[in-house]
Amino acid sequence: MGEKKKFTVWGRNPIIEALRAGKPLEKIYVAHDSHPPRELLKLAKERGVKVQRIPRKKVEELAGTKKTQGVVALLSPVEYVPEEVLFRETIDKKGFFVVLDHITDPQNVGNIIRTTELFGGVGILLPKDRSAPINETVVKASAGAIFHLKVSKVPSLQRALKQFQKMGGWVASVETGGKDIREIDFPFPLAVVVGAEGEGISKSVLELSDIVATIPTVGKVPSLNVGSATAIALWEINRDRLPKME
Repeated sequence: MGEKKKFTVWGRNPIIEALRAGKPLEKIYVAHDSHPPRELLKLAKERGVKVQRIPRKKVEELAGTKKTQGVVALLSPVEYVPEEVLFRETIDKKGFFVVLDHITDPQNVGNIIRTTELFGGVGILLPKDRSAPINETVVKASAGAIFHLKVSKVPSLQRALKQFQKMGGWVASVETGGKDIREIDFPFPLAVVVGAEGEGISKSVLELSDIVATIPTVGKVPSLNVGSATAIALWEINRDRLPKME
């Protein structure tokens, strides 16, 4: 059993059964030249599991076998929680969670999860679309930290964050063009939003943010890697909350 196989299910019937059983599936990949059963597509839609078409060679690589019947599913290594659970715990602890606004690089996602856990975060909020699947690369890059966090996936970050604000939470986006992060006294409970390289944070999320915090830099390169930016921001946000070293 290779490392990969722990997180994959292939073949039409096994995937239909996994969907029926309510197993947490990240994504279903279908070969371009394959026609999956209607029942599989219907169940995937009902369960909110994304179906993506990719070359057959890729399907076989993911499954580690040619006997895939043109379809492979990624099993999630984590159990997702409803966003209300993540929000409620953050509010009760007067803590924070990190929002990954369409970050597609699994290495970055894993690094951010690791940093979140290190600085005492409650969990992670992800969008269902255009986000790296939580796979073995993410688990490895997080050094297992993901198993200590509440992870929630939502169809709309904007809607979910508005709900968090209604419950008494604050939203801070880490983005260029805001206020110097060193000068901000951050309120808690807090959602800390970080965005994908290049695209940054979505306009709709920026508009609802209570705070836009900017990390000042002096170099020639225009922006920090999102993993590094998150680490700096979380340290600064939590600086006064971290235990004093003896």
